[in-house]
Amino acid sequence: MAAIANKQPRKVVLAYSGGLDTSIILKWLQTTYGCEVVTFTADLGQGEELEPARQKALLLGIKPHNIFIEDLREEFVRDYVFPMFRANALYEGQYLLGTSIARPLIASRQIEIAEKVGADAVAHGATGKGNDQVRFELTYYALKPDITVIAPWREWDLVSRTKLLEFAEKHQIPIAKDKRGEAPFSVDANLLHSSSEGKVLEDPAREAPDYVYSRTVSPEQAPDKATVITLDFERGDPVALNGKKMSPASLLKALNDLGRDNGIGRLDLVENRFVGMKSRGIYETPGGTILHVAHRGIEQITLDRGAAHLKDELMPKYAELVYYGFWFSPEREMLQAAIDRSQTHVTGRVRLKLYKGNVTVVGRESAYSLYDQDLVTFEEGAVAYDHRDAEGFIKLNALRLRILGRRRRKLGLD
Repeated sequence: MAAIANKQPRKVVLAYSGGLDTSIILKWLQTTYGCEVVTFTADLGQGEELEPARQKALLLGIKPHNIFIEDLREEFVRDYVFPMFRANALYEGQYLLGTSIARPLIASRQIEIAEKVGADAVAHGATGKGNDQVRFELTYYALKPDITVIAPWREWDLVSRTKLLEFAEKHQIPIAKDKRGEAPFSVDANLLHSSSEGKVLEDPAREAPDYVYSRTVSPEQAPDKATVITLDFERGDPVALNGKKMSPASLLKALNDLGRDNGIGRLDLVENRFVGMKSRGIYETPGGTILHVAHRGIEQITLDRGAAHLKDELMPKYAELVYYGFWFSPEREMLQAAIDRSQTHVTGRVRLKLYKGNVTVVGRESAYSLYDQDLVTFEEGAVAYDHRDAEGFIKLNALRLRILGRRRRKLGLD
């Protein structure tokens, strides 16, 4: 048994989906530790009916006052997704971090519930091979340093599907027919994305089957006519779609619908997990892909070159911190402060064309635009820029190169 769980817990708050695995964990906690279990189910826009989770928890003996089901969609998008998108965060240059950004919210709410109900432990259903165990637990410890953490997948001996099903049958845990066989792949979903991995996806040389994709039509099947939309931004966050003001979650949902219909947001990625191994995932982030492109579009005309380039230098570190689970770390908060400061004038409208899996910026405008047509025009008569100034600028920048060149010639190093 893991050392961290040696302290016998009295009451445990479990991150509970209502699915077979977390239902087994619920019963395992009761039988292994003899403790009171509190379940917490978060609605992050995963698209599933959550009331069955309540009924399953009741069936497994959880008291009604110990069942928490909360709609966190607006908080998720407003306080986690949008701040991350201000940074244009991409892990390893491609992944929009849909699973990563959800974990700190779930874990922080678990800690809040633990304090509310007087629980002395929290538990999650992440495996010992993945990143999520790290993301959950770094958040737990950051917000409640002395909390006891129980990670059943690192403790129990239910190491095969057969043993899990035997445990479920022994304790009369309902098993859906489609859960009796080996799942073809595992899925995690929220309002930002869905991710699929494992089983039929484990060979990176094989193309993912069409049935893996649940959030997007294939680009080949998308309409032959482009969809043109506008997104309005205020201080780096989207606030209106096609001129209509919307709440954060509603706006992301609308972008998801547009992205789905146009085959946008698919990604087949072999990534480097924090725990050291490579894994292959199939991601669908339709609305997030549109938002990412649009945000960079409005930054093109509102951010100064120095600020824009510094943001691009900071972004990989920011993305890595989110991926690794350090959302509540001082370094992520420091980076966030710098990023948010850069967004002061990132306000305006972007026009985008959606077509067969592609998102293209076709127009951008802002009252804070730094784009000056008088400076860039090739027409005669522009007075804001004197072409002759470029000569001295070039010679100053070439000075060290000329000195190096003279040394090479003098010493015959060419």
